[in-house]
Amino acid sequence: MIVRAHTDLVLAVSGWEAGRDLGILVGAVFWLASAFWVFKDARRRIESPWLIAVATLFGLAIPLLGPIIYMFFRPPEYLDDVRERDLEIRAIEERLRQRSLECPVCRGAIEASYVVCPICTTRLKQACAGCGAPLEAIWQACPYCATPVPSLGSYGEGVAGGLEPLRPRRQATSD
Repeated sequence: MIVRAHTDLVLAVSGWEAGRDLGILVGAVFWLASAFWVFKDARRRIESPWLIAVATLFGLAIPLLGPIIYMFFRPPEYLDDVRERDLEIRAIEERLRQRSLECPVCRGAIEASYVVCPICTTRLKQACAGCGAPLEAIWQACPYCATPVPSLGSYGEGVAGGLEPLRPRRQATSD
């Protein structure tokens, strides 16, 4: 009877020890895996090798809490996303620099010095009464000859709202 009680006690203790050892092993694997995740994530988000090493050591030094703290302070974007966004912005800026002016009505190519569109005859700018140079809508005087620009009345009259062709469009014949 004493031998049987001792055997049961040994089996109970060894089962408890095995469960404890398995729990420690799972915890250690999870701790190392979370530190490895911090390392991999920091490499994708941080350029400086020193900061990557610090983040990884922080993830290792404080088991299971280090990666959570790292998540609060890590950069919000991946380096690849930042580089891609910068490339897209540069490409858009380049397209805007190269973009030629176009008529707001017919989308025909125009130059900044045009008063009317040569294709659809839409008035683009007002001509100076003194020298005939094209004037911007907000100018109060001609910068070329100093002639005052007459006011055009309320908004919607004159050049500000006058994207109308100077001559009527040709009507298609229905013969």
